[in-house]
This record gives sequence, C-alpha cells and structure tokens, in this order.
Amino acid sequence: MYGNCCPSVLRQIVLVVLVSLLQGCGGLSGPPDNQQAVNQQTITPQTKTTPVILYPETSVQSQSDNFFGVRVEDPYRWLEDDIRDSEPVAQWVERQNKVTFEYLNSLQQRTAFKEKLSSLWDFERFSRPVKRNNRYFYERNDGLQNQSVYYMQQGLEGSPQVLIDPNIWSDDGATALASAVPSPNGRYLAYAIQDGGSDWRTIKILEVDTGKVLHDVIHWAKFTGISWHPDGTGFYYSRFPKPDAEAFTGLNYDHTLYFHRLGTEQNQDKLIFARPDKPEVNVFSYVCADRFLIVLQSTGTDDAYEVAIQDLQSKAAAPTQIISGFKHNYYCIGAQERELFVVTNNQAERSRIVKIDLDQPQQSHWTEIVPEQTDVLADATIVGDTIIAQYLSDVKSVIRRYQYDGSPLGDIDLPGVGTAAGFNGRAQDNETFYSYSSFNTPTTIYRYDVTAGTSTVFKQPTVKFSPQEFTVRQIFYSSKDGTKIPMFIAHKAELDISQPQPTLLYGYGGFNISIQPYFSVTNLAWMDSGGVLAIANLRGGGEYGKAWHDGGRLLNKQNVFDDFIAAGEYLIAEGITSPNHLAIYGRSNGGLLVGAVTNQRPDLFAAALPAVGVMDMLRFDKFTAGRYWVDDYGKPSENQADFKNNFAYSPYHNIAAGKHYPAIMVITADTDDRVVPGHSFKYTAALQAADTGPKPQLIRIETRAGHGAGKPTEKIIEEYADMWAFLAEHTGLVVQ
Repeated sequence: MYGNCCPSVLRQIVLVVLVSLLQGCGGLSGPPDNQQAVNQQTITPQTKTTPVILYPETSVQSQSDNFFGVRVEDPYRWLEDDIRDSEPVAQWVERQNKVTFEYLNSLQQRTAFKEKLSSLWDFERFSRPVKRNNRYFYERNDGLQNQSVYYMQQGLEGSPQVLIDPNIWSDDGATALASAVPSPNGRYLAYAIQDGGSDWRTIKILEVDTGKVLHDVIHWAKFTGISWHPDGTGFYYSRFPKPDAEAFTGLNYDHTLYFHRLGTEQNQDKLIFARPDKPEVNVFSYVCADRFLIVLQSTGTDDAYEVAIQDLQSKAAAPTQIISGFKHNYYCIGAQERELFVVTNNQAERSRIVKIDLDQPQQSHWTEIVPEQTDVLADATIVGDTIIAQYLSDVKSVIRRYQYDGSPLGDIDLPGVGTAAGFNGRAQDNETFYSYSSFNTPTTIYRYDVTAGTSTVFKQPTVKFSPQEFTVRQIFYSSKDGTKIPMFIAHKAELDISQPQPTLLYGYGGFNISIQPYFSVTNLAWMDSGGVLAIANLRGGGEYGKAWHDGGRLLNKQNVFDDFIAAGEYLIAEGITSPNHLAIYGRSNGGLLVGAVTNQRPDLFAAALPAVGVMDMLRFDKFTAGRYWVDDYGKPSENQADFKNNFAYSPYHNIAAGKHYPAIMVITADTDDRVVPGHSFKYTAALQAADTGPKPQLIRIETRAGHGAGKPTEKIIEEYADMWAFLAEHTGLVVQ
C-alpha cells in the first residue's frame, strides 16, 4: 500500500500497513444480559465454577449510545483509555495479567512448547536481497536473535558486511528495524525505526562505506515507504502532523508527502503533495522506472486510488493528477519513454496489465498488454525487459513471463506447490530474486537469471526437520450457501487422522488479503507436536479476486463467519477432529472472526484464541487507523444498515450468556496502536462478567509490544508457548 521504490513492495506496504491493519447479513440482536446492570458501581464476575480462577472485578460506567433509535450499552468504555495515561487501565491490565500468568504457569506443557519452539526457531534465515550498483542488501537472522541484522555484500561472492544491528538498540529487543531502502547507487541506506510495536516511524540515514549515521532524522512518519529520487540526493516519505495528544489512540488525518534532501533538517523538507480538501485521504509514493514519481491517494483499505504523476526528468513543479474517483487499483511496474505499464483491476476483477501514455492518459487510449485471466494477477514486475507476472491459481503461486507486447514467454518453474514472492529489480537487470515457501518448506531465496531462464539457490536454511515428515493437501468444502471454500490441511505424515486429533483451525477473511501456503515455525511446532493445522481461505480475502472480497465484507460479512463455521463442521464430519479437540485462532480481522464465531457457535470449539482483534464493531472507527476499515466494515454510526449488520455480529455486543463457551484466551498488547487494546479489554471484561460456563476466559496482555510487527523473537516464542500450551490443555494435545 505504502510507497517504495518497487511496485510489489508498495503493495506489501499498503496491505501490511493499512490492510494488515486488520481484516454479512444478520438480524439485530440486543446487548448481552450482563450489560443491563450499568447503574451498579461494579460487576463481580462469576468464577465459572472453577475455583482456581477468580477474575478481577471490573468497574462499569453508566454509558450508552443511541444508534438509530436503539440504545446500546457500553459499560466498559473506560477501558478504551490509553494505558500510558490512565492509571485505572494500567491497574486493570496488571490484575488481569496476574490471573492469566498464574494459570499459564500451571500448564504442564508450557515449558515443553517453549523448548520445542526455541529449538525449531534456531536456524539461519534470510530476506530477499535488493541489488544496487553490484551491492546486495538483505537481512539475516542467525536463529534466535531478537531482531534480524541488515547486511551488504559486494557482488554475489562478496563477504557479508553488517550495516545495522537492531539488537543493540534496546535491552528488551523491542526496538526494531521496520524497513531499509538503499539509495540508487548503493551509497546510502535510509532506514525506519519502530519502537515497542508502534506504527510510528523514525527515519535515519546510514553512509554505507563508512558506517556513519548522518545527522538527518525524520519524525512522525507513519504508513509510509521510503522512495529515493533517482539521483540519490534525497527521498520521498509520508507523515502526519505531530499529534498534540493521544499519539497512540487518536485518529490520524492530513497525511502528507514530503521530500527530504540529504544533509538538511526535517523542517526544511519540501512539501510535495497534500489533500487539504480531503484530510481523510492518505498519500504515499514510489518511483517507477527510475523516472516517474507515482503518488497514490486512498481513503480506506480498498485498492481504490486516485493517481498523480510527476516526470522527474521534467521541470514540472508538482505531481499532476491523472486518475480520479477512488474506484480502482493502479500500480506502475515499468515504462518505455512516457508510456507506463500498469496493473489495474479497472474492467478486470482479477486484474490485467495495460499501457498508459502520459500524453494521452484517458482510458480510451489505454492499450491492453496482458488481459484478465481465470487466475488472479497478484503482482507483476519488469526485470530484464521481461514482464514477470505473479498469479494465484487456487491460492497457489504460478509465475508467468511476457514480452512487452504481451506475448507469452512461458512459466517460471517453482520447487513445488507453495508461495513465491519477489522478482523485483530494474528493467536493465539480468537477474532477480524470489522467495519460495510452503507449510512444510522453510523460506529459500532463489536467484533467477532472466536471460537463461534458470533459478539457482542464493540462500537456503538448514533446519532440524525434513519436509517429508509432513503432509500438506488442499480440499474444497461447502459453506452454508453452497459456495466452495478451499482449505489447506497439514500434519505429520504418520499421524492417524482416521481418529479425531487436536486440530488448530486458522482464518482471516477480509481486506482482500490472500492466505497462501507459507512456512511458520509456530505452525510447525503445533504440527510437530502431533496436531493438525487447517487454514481456510474464507471469503473477504483476495484469493479469487474482487467478487471473493466483496462476498465477505460490509453487509456480506456473515458469509465469512459461515465459511469458518463450515470449515470446523467439515473437519468434524470427516473425523479429523471433534468439538472436544478443535481450537480456532485468528489475528486482527481474524481476531474479530474468532470472537464472532465463538458467540455464534460456542458448541463447535474446545478453545479459542482471538488475537489483537476488532471486537467493538460500533466504535472501531474512533481510533488510530480504524477509520480506514470502513471499506470492509461500513459506517455503523452513519448508516443504519451498517449498524444493524455490525451490531448483529460484534463480538463485544453478542456474548451469549447462559451458553457454555470454549476456553478463551484473548491476546493483545498494551501499546498496539493499530487495533487499540481497548477492543480486547472491553470484550474480556464482558466475557468474564457473563455466565458462559466453567472454562477459563482469560486475557494475555503483552508489554512493550504492538500489533505484531517488530516483536522480538524471545517474546514471540514466549507468546506462542503460552498460546499452544493453552490450546493443548483444552484439546488434549500432548507435546511429542
């Protein structure tokens, strides 16, 4: 989403930053029973008939809102306050964590999971390299380092040289390198620092040859890439005004694009593009074909942009708007003179590649190069004067090559059925790099020779397991309305799935995000312990294009929950698992998913992990990045249909008191400024106050952490050891 020098990197930033921000029909439901008693000073929650757990008391307010004539109680609104400024919230967090960690300390398999995760995590890992002037820049982690180290090597056979080691930045490992972009000649490195998991960034400059950090410092950058001017004199970045207060909870407006010239102070940076007419618009940029500054403007999380362009070889004073309307996706992958090659979903729900002449940019003058296909065009680049197009075919990667006129050149062979990503570079390069992974295959970096059409290994990890020990298959099951939904199922090859086994079902289902086959140490630890992993490709994602996304958002959001529930029913019907062995997990928009389906079908699951979730679907747009999510969630305070729809599934408002719930451990972080932790705090308070049976209803609140990015390895291992031990306790999994 947010700009960088390469279009595929741009898309990654857009999706990860705004969309990874997170992620329907149904009748109107009233507030849960526990929210009727809002005039009391406190609610003393029930102990679930489990004497070991006594939940802390949570104060309530006499607080309600009127939505289109419907009174909605919100007795825990005080938990929305920022923990940095609110002593009552800080004390509540301390009390909740005390109860949760006392429970976690009693779990016999917690230590075993931590040891397994630490062992499996201890292998060398690399990122895809970026080439600049025969210099190769990449990240490497030796195994258990809290943060990956940034390297440069001269030539393919050169010795790696450490440029940045974030592990020395803080004692707790929670200060991270968020991004790093070398200048066009490889002389400088602009890098962004993330502290404590926050979305705010501080940008600094490193002189590569000397290792000297320049005096240049950029503050209050957020939702931004770093896009170098082709001459290397400076870079473009996006920022918000310095907030007067509520830096970590307040809404962000007036996103603005600036140019920073090396050697100058930030207050001298040149304003390049702003939308004072629409303060809600986000503005981000990237440089295409080493010549054109592309300025994308968006109002939400949809791939729907207005586009301005500046030819950096001309004397134009500012970018010129060429596409208006916030209707479609456009990103430039290369150019011939003043003709741009652009990937768009305009008149192509699964995307196509067109050529736009900047002297005649009207759509009537476009030339179609690669038409829309049955598979979804997920990304494309131009390297070695070849168009390299990345497609999704039933969620799996297929890589196709084309000439400039769209003539096919054949596919790039991949190592197996999995996910390939990358293929970045310049039109004149004869090489590019890509990564490949799958559920049982760790990420390997390949070098692709464009001229020869061959792939060779650039960096490959050595791991303590064999991919052949695990089996991965894809099935298709029917959702409630008959729609066929794909799902991956992975487990140890020797596991007998003719008998119900502890199973972890994961889903997301939103924001046009596709959940492709990927390698994860945490998932491997679950499978290596004898568990089944199931990942459902729910509607709302991007696996099959715009119609698939539209089928799971706004008033169609209930389809996502139906798809996930049907996945659980399929696994049970096939005998792979049972309600006593089935656990569910999701993060962010996936946390909303887990909260909603737990309310709707508490009988179907043994345990649930809603992580950093959007749990109050009536107030999500009141904080930080929440206002962008209206593309998927609607505007419940402005539109009655959206209110009725959201109120019907909102996890916070629909806890089914009187029904037995699965064991639940809510996961969040005290400094998450993407999905503010107040969502999870309020949901947990409501859970603990309701009569939902004897199983534990806990919340684990990480400190000095945010939505997930930049979290140190040590904290990740501890978090997943707690999560998997909690699920094992309630699904019968025994660590092998």
